[in-house]
Amino acid sequence: MTNERTIKNRIGATKNIKQITKAMEAVAANKMRKSEQAALATRPYALAALQILHNLQNQLLERN
Repeated sequence: MTNERTIKNRIGATKNIKQITKAMEAVAANKMRKSEQAALATRPYALAALQILHNLQNQLLERN
């Protein structure tokens, strides 16, 4: 009897762990999605800054 109860408890614990793991994966996926969106949102600013630096470099080279 005790053996059967132990097995049922372990099955229940395994189901709980599975549910928690799925929730943690969903949270991690959401965080990753937000991080990707934030990185992609900064791309235009980075490209504009790179273009400004490129223009400055060309101006400096033309003076010399």
